[in-house]
Amino acid sequence: MVKDKVVIITGASSGIGEATARLLAKQGAKVVLGARREDRLKEIADAIVGDGGQAIYQAMDVTRPDDNEAIVRLAQDKFGGVDVIFLNAGIMPTSPVSALRTDAWNKAVDINIKGVMNGVAAVMPHFIAQKSGQVIATSSVAGIKAYPGSAIYGGTKWFVRDFMEVLRMETAMEGTNIRTATIYPAAISTELLNGITDPGAAEGMKKLYAQHAISPDRIASVVAFAIDVPEDTTISEFTVGPTSQPW
Repeated sequence: MVKDKVVIITGASSGIGEATARLLAKQGAKVVLGARREDRLKEIADAIVGDGGQAIYQAMDVTRPDDNEAIVRLAQDKFGGVDVIFLNAGIMPTSPVSALRTDAWNKAVDINIKGVMNGVAAVMPHFIAQKSGQVIATSSVAGIKAYPGSAIYGGTKWFVRDFMEVLRMETAMEGTNIRTATIYPAAISTELLNGITDPGAAEGMKKLYAQHAISPDRIASVVAFAIDVPEDTTISEFTVGPTSQPW
């Protein structure tokens, strides 16, 4: 059940994270919102509370281990624990390798890879101690298929795929009852395009998204479904995208 579960969401200030926070709160979850933009977090949390839901927030940078640990403590202090962490923060620095946008490469590794590791490291001791919990992560269709222009972005998302699958296997072997779910979205209307600094890549992706993109609400419903599955069942992967897009 979603109702009464405490769910931490990173990348919660817009897009998939925001849509998921609003939907889960409507279904009775206690949501804990994390992102860099505190003003947006406050706006979303206030709206959720105004609608009768339960939401708290904390500004954070997923690349900082201390920030991840702090939002777990916040959830424990305010809501009494953590049941789910949705590791959703990410950037999409699309460009040809030959463009050598190495600053963007390193930023993608820090956010898309280290952000996931930091979130898991912060919450795992608590999940292990309570012998329950769920880790959900946003990968990408670029994490299951190679696309020109997405060598770095896709590489970070392939990491998420492998990391989450090994986590699922290990927790099953260790008997900690921790469930995992990895989501592979295709074209979803979010702010990801705003982070593409390569002009040619940005133009191409904007055309693609203008033609095909669907609402982040579609991914939010998948997250809610993954949480709502009975505790003895794990659906470990969801590939989701527009019906019109060949992916």
